[in-house]
Amino acid sequence: MPESLTKLAYQAFQQGKSYFGLAHKTVSSQLLNWLAPPPEKRGKPLPMELLLKIQQRLDDILEADWQDAERGVYPVSLLFENDWEDFFRFYPLVWADLPLMWNRANNKQYQDFSSDIDISTYPAYYLQNFHHQTDGYLSDWSANLYDLQVDILFNGAADAMRRRVLAPLKQGLQQFSDKISNQIRILDVACGTGRTLKFIRRSQPKASLYGVDLSPAYLRKANQLLSQNPGELPQLLQANAEALPYMDDYFHGLTCVFLFHELPPAVRQNVINECFRVLKLGGVFVICDSIQLSDSPEFELSMENFPLLFHEPYYRSYIQDDLASRLRSAGFSNITEEVHFMSKYWIAHKPDARSEANQRIDEKKLVEQNT
Repeated sequence: MPESLTKLAYQAFQQGKSYFGLAHKTVSSQLLNWLAPPPEKRGKPLPMELLLKIQQRLDDILEADWQDAERGVYPVSLLFENDWEDFFRFYPLVWADLPLMWNRANNKQYQDFSSDIDISTYPAYYLQNFHHQTDGYLSDWSANLYDLQVDILFNGAADAMRRRVLAPLKQGLQQFSDKISNQIRILDVACGTGRTLKFIRRSQPKASLYGVDLSPAYLRKANQLLSQNPGELPQLLQANAEALPYMDDYFHGLTCVFLFHELPPAVRQNVINECFRVLKLGGVFVICDSIQLSDSPEFELSMENFPLLFHEPYYRSYIQDDLASRLRSAGFSNITEEVHFMSKYWIAHKPDARSEANQRIDEKKLVEQNT
């Protein structure tokens, strides 16, 4: 297919997902207000000016997604991948789950779990019905619905947001170009259903991929998703990111997507410290999470609404947190930040002797220029 037609097909595909997400949210909100009106108003309506800015950012991230595929960061075919079997199987269950979510939200039930789930082994901060989800992150029901729910939330752009970690990861791994491809080890921290790992596989076809998550249910889903690849043997472990079960200096690259806004401040630092420990000298760490007030002050109303509409107990502290400072505190250097749509990215590196020497040279040049 000619390139221009392929791009038009991608734009049409994404536009369809966007319209679908908007329609779902509109209809479900109207049903909520009719069948189970909340006892108090949650969130403020967004002005048209802000909605137009959100649309512009959506257009921009889709263009960035296309550009990365076009320049070979990942195959163009990845842009069209969608788990249609899961969609047709589980989308009706998304509707079935809505009354449970509405009831939980209206009654402020934030730690509501099925009786057959043993919650004794998890940290207290994790025992939340994030997004008012049934069983939080601790059931197969939740794991099967999660990707659909998140994609609807972001108007079909969730995958494009995840794929923004691939270019800086690929660039950072060039530090190890002397290594055989299958010797490169990449860990996705809080891998959830394995969707980010699936994308990393398409960008890094020969690297050894690892995933760690606290939820056994989400790891089962990740194993199911990743096992669809012929010859794939997912290396997944259940563990807390505050105590990663790997030796020091083990991984060449790390990713972490949509985790830090669901952690208390002190835990964010603990996780970053652990990521620094297990990363090799010269390795790259790429974080994807929500936008913050420092980079997107014009979206303050959206950020204020988010924890009101969805149960996100640590979000208010997150949007004011300085993750770059936390990364530096752990020992990371050469930290850059990017913003795409409603997500923010930190690209950090674990310095080695060569990079530290280059940094000292750059600092010396800067001092000489200023004197």
